[in-house]
Amino acid sequence: MRKNISKIVIASFLSVLLLMSTFSFPVQTKANFDTNAYNSIMLDAETGKILFQKNIDILLPIASMSKMMSEYLVLEAINTGKIRWDQIVPISTEVAAVSHNTSLSNVHLRIDEQYTVKELYESVAIYSANGATMALAELISGSYPQFIKLMNETAVRIGMGLEGQDFKFINSTGLPNKYVPESMRFSGTSEIDENLMTARATATLAYQLINNYPEVLETASIPRKVFKEGSTDQIRMDNWNWMLPELVYGFEYTDGLKTGFTNAAGYCFTGTAKKDGQRVISVVMKTESPQQRFDETKRLMDYGFNNFAIQQLIPAGFQLEDFESLPVSKGKEREVGISTSEALSVMMKNGEEELYSLDLILDESLFDEEGKLIAPIEKGQQVGYMKVNYHGDVNHEFIVPEAALSEQVPVVLNESVEKAGWFSLTMRAIGGFFSGIWTSVANTVKGIFS
Repeated sequence: MRKNISKIVIASFLSVLLLMSTFSFPVQTKANFDTNAYNSIMLDAETGKILFQKNIDILLPIASMSKMMSEYLVLEAINTGKIRWDQIVPISTEVAAVSHNTSLSNVHLRIDEQYTVKELYESVAIYSANGATMALAELISGSYPQFIKLMNETAVRIGMGLEGQDFKFINSTGLPNKYVPESMRFSGTSEIDENLMTARATATLAYQLINNYPEVLETASIPRKVFKEGSTDQIRMDNWNWMLPELVYGFEYTDGLKTGFTNAAGYCFTGTAKKDGQRVISVVMKTESPQQRFDETKRLMDYGFNNFAIQQLIPAGFQLEDFESLPVSKGKEREVGISTSEALSVMMKNGEEELYSLDLILDESLFDEEGKLIAPIEKGQQVGYMKVNYHGDVNHEFIVPEAALSEQVPVVLNESVEKAGWFSLTMRAIGGFFSGIWTSVANTVKGIFS
């Protein structure tokens, strides 16, 4: 059976090449675009397709971009009902002490004051408040070290890679570990340690955060807000993401996501913007100034918006030439039509339309040894899928393996076929028998007179 299916795949590949009017693909030169960030990445937020990459697998300090994981876990806890937005968050003596450090980004927290999850979450997402991040960690996991364990476990679960190779969380904030009270430090860590991630892992976290909890952007896009307004502890929280439209380096399409800075990390930024329905996610790391991280991010985003777009390769109901139908075994009908169940669109670079082709992959478990579908079969039943192939020399991989599913589409049956009755099958067998005899006799007579 496998051999028969392979033939279909090869033939369909040739059919699509004919459809696209090309048998050879033009030589594609690599993009001359580059960034001044030490490492950077940009991807399409919907499909997870990587549109640009530079040094994306080097493990580096990430500073407060770490807080994206804290935000992810807060939103996950909210959505699963583990915590509520109006829930009061206890403030421990250690967390209060961290929040009073005016050399760090903080909102002032007191052990005898009441703060809701919503208030603290907003201070994290807008102002990168460190003490508030730690308080939420203790609420969710019961203890600070347990939350750090949860961060690392979640990173593996959402596809960020391997702990120690692609990421390593030792605290919830991204600060150098010396700012974490010794009694709260994660086991085996020292005061000089920092959180680490690759640009790929950072982009993966942003991708999962935005796609699983898009409400994160409702808060991340707030340019400024007052914490505990009207109290003695009120503080104006200006968003550190200066690319928000109202702020210093405003870019009209930006609505997130998270900045970071430590001496070891340099100036980092995970940004996201949406233009004409297309959203991109970018990460720049180890830049030299706040302005450079935003300048390089804007260059990345402009490159993405100006050079890439979603284009439809085939419409819904598409049928490959010469493969509009499949043979059926023991059915009332001897063949059945197949087509794509939906349109197939691909995020591609402008001018690269001829660098794509399709494979038809069929589910061999639905076929008999002769390569025929086994009746009965139902209209709309999936029998395989069409998969995109890219023939350029730029490696447009996907941020997580499951994202690659965006470049394939189900192939389904256009009609139902009932199983034929025993009488019909018997008559077919008799007809086949006599047809075989007649062919044999005809060949014999032909041999006599030849």
